[in-house]
This record gives sequence, structure tokens and C-alpha cells, in this order.
Amino acid sequence: MKIKILEVGAFGVNCSVFAIDGKSYAVDPGAEADAVADAMTAAGVPTAILLTHAHFDHIGGIAGLQKRFPEMKVVISDSEVPVLTHPMNVYPPDYPAAPKPANIVNAIDIAGLEIIPTPGHTPGGVSYYFAADKMLFSGDTLLCGSVGRTDLPGGDMEVLMKSLAKLKTLPPDTKVIPGHGPSTTIAAELKSNPFLNR
Repeated sequence: MKIKILEVGAFGVNCSVFAIDGKSYAVDPGAEADAVADAMTAAGVPTAILLTHAHFDHIGGIAGLQKRFPEMKVVISDSEVPVLTHPMNVYPPDYPAAPKPANIVNAIDIAGLEIIPTPGHTPGGVSYYFAADKMLFSGDTLLCGSVGRTDLPGGDMEVLMKSLAKLKTLPPDTKVIPGHGPSTTIAAELKSNPFLNR
């Protein structure tokens, strides 16, 4: 799997663009919709947005992408949908209130994809796992050396720890692309991340 990671927006979100079977996908297009759209077009036929969660810094590019590609689906868990339009899910002026996306679905058929529920950072967070490629898009559930914060509305550290316990069981050489910061592996996090060693 070829992946292009674009660091987008004021909060440096890792937006990952990849293609499978000629169709391209974007994980967490938080901003800079034109750059993400161009990367998707270069990779394949723009097909869907995969959201690990719906915080403002991960969704800011959706409206621009759907303007260019009106049929584009947005994959998000049902329990995460309320976060999209929550009145506190803004950070003006860079991230004003975003409209609810069109074409929302809670699952998608992509060869080799497993959607792992990983709430805690938000109520309906998920991680996207491709076993054959040993690749995990963890959003803000698991970061290099850390985890996403749980002091925002809907956050819950106890729930997050249960989600991390799921990720700990993945093969050690699984590459982890988090929502922010450098990529890592499960092995590296098991060795040095204090939240995985509690």
C-alpha cells in the first residue's frame, strides 16, 4: 500500500491518502482540501473519507472535498456523528462550525480493511487496520509515545485504556500512523509508551 501523508491545518493533523483497487481514500482530512483532493486524484478515483473521529481539526477539509467530489462518502461511526456538529467542536477563526457532511456511512467495503472501535478520546472513535499491509491508522487514540487527551467532552480515560488494550494485541511490526506527530510501530509503543504499559 502506497500512502502519502499530508500534515494539514494549524494543529498538524496527519491526513493519509492511499489507494486500493484504483480507488483513493483520505483519512482525517482536517484542512487544506485542495491539496488533499489533488493527492487523492493522483492516487486513484476519489471515493471516500475515513474519519477516525470528528474533532474539528480532523474534519475541516470535508466540505471542500465534497464540493469537488459530490458523491464522496464519509465513513464515521454512528456514535461519533453527534461530535460533528457539537457547539464546542470549533476553534475559530481557523476551524469555524462545519456543516454536517453529506453521504455519511458507518462502514465501507475496502479490501483488507478492519474497522476497530477505539473510543476514549471521543465516544465513537475508530482505528483503521489493514492486516496484510501491517498498517494502522490510529487517529488520536494512539500517538507516538502518548495518547489523545480525554479531558474534552466525551473523553474517558478508562474507556481509552480498553481501546489501547485492543491495539496492543496487533502484530508488533504493525506500522502506526497517528493523527498527529511521527509514525511509529506497535513494538516501539509497547517498549516506550507509558500508556501501553500500565
